[in-house]
Amino acid sequence: MPTSATTIGALSAIYNTDSPQASLLPPWEYPRAAYVHIPFCAHRCWYCDFAVVVARKDLVHAYLLALQKELARLGSQQPVRSVFIGGGTPTLLDPPDLERLLDLVRHWFPPDGDAEWSIEANPGDLTTEKICLLAEKGINRVSVGVQSFQPHLLRFLERDHDPALVMEGVYRLVRVIPNVSVDLIFGVPSQSLGQWEQDLHQACALGVQHVSTYGLTYEKGTRLWKSMRAGRVVPLDEGLERDMYALAMDLLQRYGFEQYEISNFARAGYRCRHNEVYWANDAYFGVGLGAARYVHGRRQVNTRSLHTYIERLEAGLDPTQTTEELTPIERARETAMLQLRRCQGILRADFRLRTGFDLDRLCRRAIVRMTTRGLVTDTGQAVALTREGRFIADYVCGVFWNSSALGDAPSSIADVVRTDP
Repeated sequence: MPTSATTIGALSAIYNTDSPQASLLPPWEYPRAAYVHIPFCAHRCWYCDFAVVVARKDLVHAYLLALQKELARLGSQQPVRSVFIGGGTPTLLDPPDLERLLDLVRHWFPPDGDAEWSIEANPGDLTTEKICLLAEKGINRVSVGVQSFQPHLLRFLERDHDPALVMEGVYRLVRVIPNVSVDLIFGVPSQSLGQWEQDLHQACALGVQHVSTYGLTYEKGTRLWKSMRAGRVVPLDEGLERDMYALAMDLLQRYGFEQYEISNFARAGYRCRHNEVYWANDAYFGVGLGAARYVHGRRQVNTRSLHTYIERLEAGLDPTQTTEELTPIERARETAMLQLRRCQGILRADFRLRTGFDLDRLCRRAIVRMTTRGLVTDTGQAVALTREGRFIADYVCGVFWNSSALGDAPSSIADVVRTDP
């Protein structure tokens, strides 16, 4: 529900940022990571469901002022181990605005040790001036939205770059940024297995340290979804999409990339630390339009209306749109579902430490059924997806979340809570 008017220090009360004990709490209770959302885009791709604003660079100044006011609600600087500046297209900002953004974020979220500082980038924005600015301001990881190297697929996806522009921009990046990642999309209508293989080879040839591969999704309400529902777009055959995912797993491994999560592959030492926060179900700060934050089991999401966001912060009000308070058992089930996305899976001892629940008592029947079907493996120390399980990961993760559907629902909290010796 929308929150009522609050004073400028309200967010610090939510986060307990003024408490000297806050930094001593474990990372699943108190954030060591922060997400900052920059919503501006030159064009909304028709498959995009993110909180973006198109062709309104005239509002950048007002937005950065509002963002500054939201950050001030933290009450004090919050040292973090990772920052992820996403969008939208953060690199769409002109250099002076981009510099102001980076200075603002670094002030409120100073790096704690060798922190990871990531920003999302569009290939067309990677000018020498912007790349040098990113490096100068401490950005050490850039995630580039490549999506494909096939011109006809880029046109279908409504991307505004061509393969030559991608290669030129990434070559500039890898010279000065230690960790460069590229995003690729498979399962695009008319895409062939051979074209997908070419995309994978070309991505690896760029000398990047990280590759993310995502199957094209038809998010409800997007123009792509509407076209699919109207029969104007026919999704790729599921069998071919499965073959594409299998090819990515095999080929990227041959190039020296380790698969560490369902969609993510990294060279040794180059995993995305920030995204690992999400998959572990750790706490995180979140600021900006439509941004989510997760602290002490409370999830809050800001309004997705740019004008509402700016107006509320100008008036000293909270931009939060929704708040959800998870019960301990909901937090435990969510932790199981998210950690199952990792290739290392759910570590039993860590799960008990984080949640206070015993994994086997909470998800006993789900583990047995999924193991019997060959979709998860159980080593005793960890429960993880098998290769076969990764092909239908959403289903398996859903089973672990909604284990009551398998008759797993405990009769009482006492049935699943860890018993101390």
